[in-house]
Order: sequence, then C-alpha cells, then structure tokens
Amino acid sequence: MAALSVEGTYQGKNLYVQNPMDDEGFGYCATKVTINGDIMPGGTSMGAFEIDFSMFNIEIGEPVFIVIEHNDGCKPKILNPEVLLPRSTYNGVDMKVSDDGKFTWKTTDEQGKLPFVIEQYRWNKWVAVGEVAGKGSGGENSYEFQVSPHSGENTVRIVQTDHSGTKRPSEEKKFTSSSLTVIKTPAKVKNEIKFLANSALIETRYEIYDAYGNIVKKGVGSSVNCSNLLRGVYYINFDNVNEKFIKN
Repeated sequence: MAALSVEGTYQGKNLYVQNPMDDEGFGYCATKVTINGDIMPGGTSMGAFEIDFSMFNIEIGEPVFIVIEHNDGCKPKILNPEVLLPRSTYNGVDMKVSDDGKFTWKTTDEQGKLPFVIEQYRWNKWVAVGEVAGKGSGGENSYEFQVSPHSGENTVRIVQTDHSGTKRPSEEKKFTSSSLTVIKTPAKVKNEIKFLANSALIETRYEIYDAYGNIVKKGVGSSVNCSNLLRGVYYINFDNVNEKFIKN
C-alpha cells in the first residue's frame, strides 16, 4: 500500500482525481481518501472522483492536507492541483511612506501566504527593491519596509504574483527625500566609479549596461569596481538618472 499526498489552501474549488485500475485489474487504484484526517465518504470505486471540500465544513483560506491511499503498482492523478495554490486577493489599505522611505501598509482579504515585492520607480521602469513575506490571514495584516530613497520625487508600490503569473500592483505612493542631494559620477572611468554628493561618498542602487544593452554589473554601494570591464562605451543607471561613460 502507498499514499499520495497534497497540501494547500482551500480557494473555493474542488479537486478532481483520475483513478486508474490497479495493476491486477480487479479494482481501482485508490482505496481511501482523507482530508485533514477525516475520511472522505462515498468511497473511491470509480475511474474518476471529486474531492468536495464543502462536505468537511472547510472555509475559504483554510489549509487542507489530502492523503490518497492506493495500491502498489499504480498511482492516482490529481488533475487540477493548482486550485489549492494561494491566489492574490489582497486589498491594500492605509498605505503610507515617510520622507526617509519608511513604507507601511495594511491588507485585508488575503487567502494564502504570498510574498509582497516592493517596487520603486526609477530609470523609467519599476525596479524590485525588496520582499516581505505575506501573512496570509483574511483579517487585517500590517507590514513595513525601509526603502532607500533617491534624490527628488520617489514612487513606490507593492506587487503580488500568484500561480497565474499575473502581477497585482497596489496603488502608488510618492514621497520626496529632503536629505539627498544630486549624485555625480565621472564621464570617463579607469578603475572605479565613485558616487559623490557634495564631495562625499553616498550609497545608491546602480546598474551598468554595455553598448549592446547587456547588464554587466548591478548592486547597491558608494563605488563600483570597473577594472575588469573592457574598454568602450557603457550606460549606468544610478540614483534617479541614466548616464553614459567611457571605460579607458
């Protein structure tokens, strides 16, 4: 005797199981099904059957653990396991961000633990700058994340992506950092790029691309080692600007 198990979160849809004949041809493969330890009524003596969660008084968002016991030499197949994967259903409320980049938000209506990706709009695109694990409960949940501001106006949001692959962004929040001044970088580089504001080193997020648009370096720091770059033209995104430089 063997067992097939699957776990997930009840999203309001039932599971469908394909149940072949056992290897001896005298009956069907599955012999017993339990949901969270309770035996499914009705038996499994059929070529396909449905696991109806409504018979077990399971609420949407509750975790479920299904065990299908079956004979050796054969194996039932769950036809739609994706219905137990959490969906992005959150509702973002009370979203705030301070001038120093402290981003706080609350959610309701979560139906499973999915991460929240924090995105910051810079260099004419949304850039992922961090991730916070979702709590998954349907009540009110509170979160916070420290964003590294760039000079000028900043725009941030949260994004959640479930098994469907569709990104669900929140509303956008804007703030202006008064503590940062414009960062400068040289137009010609030999070994190192230093990010300077008022002649002092300052940390910034950066990306460096070659002339063909391939990314060659990225990260966060006050300087970048460029000694291993080939001579030629490069493009650098840093702070909230895009610039070109020449590697000598």
